[in-house]
This record gives sequence, C-alpha cells and structure tokens, in this order.
Amino acid sequence: MGASLSSLTDNGESMGPGLGDIPESCVACVFMYLTPPEICNLARLNRAFRGAASSDSVWENKLPSNYQDLLDLMPPERYLNLSKKDIFAILSRPVPFDDGNKEVWLDRVTGRVCLSISTKAMAITGIEDRRYWNWIPTEESRFHVVAYLQQIWWFEVDGVVKFPLPADVYTVSFRLHLGRFAKRLGRRVCNFEHTHGWDIKPVRLELSTSDGQQASSECYLDEMEQDDANGYHKRGCWIDYKVGEFVVHDSEPATEVQFSMKQIDCTHSKGGLCVDSVFIIPSNLRERKRKGVLK
Repeated sequence: MGASLSSLTDNGESMGPGLGDIPESCVACVFMYLTPPEICNLARLNRAFRGAASSDSVWENKLPSNYQDLLDLMPPERYLNLSKKDIFAILSRPVPFDDGNKEVWLDRVTGRVCLSISTKAMAITGIEDRRYWNWIPTEESRFHVVAYLQQIWWFEVDGVVKFPLPADVYTVSFRLHLGRFAKRLGRRVCNFEHTHGWDIKPVRLELSTSDGQQASSECYLDEMEQDDANGYHKRGCWIDYKVGEFVVHDSEPATEVQFSMKQIDCTHSKGGLCVDSVFIIPSNLRERKRKGVLK
C-alpha cells in the first residue's frame, strides 16, 4: 500500500516509483560503495536512506579490520554499546596514547589509519639545554607545543613508534617550520633572527621498520628561491618533509617504525627551526594532507 500511495500525485494521477520506494536493504548495499561523508549527506533524503545510513553492516565496512586495537586505547565506557557509526565517529577524532604524546585516528573519507608523534616523544640532542632548545606553546600544533632550536652544531632528532597498523603503504614525514612565530595584536608574525645554516648542508631523514624495511632522503631546509613543490618560500611556513615509505602486510604483529632527522656536520652551526611532529599516513592521502584537507 505504501508503494501505491507514494506513486500518486496530488491530482490522483499515477506516477513511477520514487526514492521513498527503494527498500532500505538496497540503499544499504549502495552505501557500501560510498564514502562516509557521502553517506551522511544522503541520509537526509528520507527514512529509508536514514535507516540505511545507521546500519552496522554499512559502517563495519568503513572501519579498518583492527579497529578494536584503536578502541583499546580508550576507557571501555566510551565505546561500549555504541553503534558502528558512532564508533567510526569517535575514531575519526584523535585518540591519544603514550601519555598523550602520540595520536591515532581514522581518515574521515577513507577510514584508513593515521598516526602522529609529538616531539615530546622523541630523543633530541641538547633538548635539556635552554641555550640550544626551547619549548614553545602554540595552537598551530595538534599537541599544542613545538620544540624550537636557537642554535646548535650537532642536530639530531630520533623517534620510534610501535602500533598494529593495518595493511597499507605508509609515508613518514617530519613537520617543520623555519623561523620562530608568534601572534602580535592578533596577527601572525615570524622572526628569522636565529635562522641560519640550513642552506649549507642537507638534512638527512631516515626510517627503518621492525621487518627490515629502510628508506632515506636528503633536503636543504632553507632555500630562498621559489619552492616548486610547495609554491612558496620555505621560511615562515609549516612544511611536511617526506622521509620515505614502508609497506604493512598485516596488523599482526605490530609494526615498529624508527625515524630520525640529522645534520651532524660540526663545521657550522644551524638554528631558527621549529620541530612539531612526525606523521605516518597512507601514502596516497599525503597529497590531501599537504593541501590541508586531510581530516
């Protein structure tokens, strides 16, 4: 009866079936091929679409196979009795671990796992000596603090993270900023008083994994000419410097990733650099992150 009623116009004339006549189970099958934002937008159309958009079978398909590993980082009361849709929602927001110095989350479009590691969780040569390094509180970091290098000869930053990453190809990158930044009268200003030495020799970036993969790259952090990859000068901007890629074939056993950034040529000093964090994200999401659209 519902189908026949929905096919009548106000004048009593017969029409073909409409969106309201599509069974919820059929809508759910279509939703399997759509992204979470697309599903949420279509849920506004009618009751059948709204019901399908809340189906556990749809959202189970969007979650990574080992999503329980992410949930285990939270108190159980935060996720017990939640629908799969609500679980996806809480996991698409950063989940802190290791004393809040590391975060994991799901990309809101693809449901793939992303990691970020604060400099607070890294070993930095000379970090305890305020002649060389300072901690700067800032809202420009997801961890609300960055390490600022004033001047040093031996520059070395090392870190490690162990996590059951699902099968994927991942890119490791350091998030860096040349110059010290601050807000004055509501405006962002940069000071390059200490910025020097990064155009003399390249910085070496390296990674290795627990299953024997290795990658490395080198780059000059300070080049005053136009930077083709980023479209702007390198000073005064946050830039992600790619270390390399590694491949995960299964979430078990957990993958350990070691990463480092070095410039240990002691023939010259270097300084004026902010070190924020390291990102480990699926490789084909890196372009979206560089453009500022990775959630």
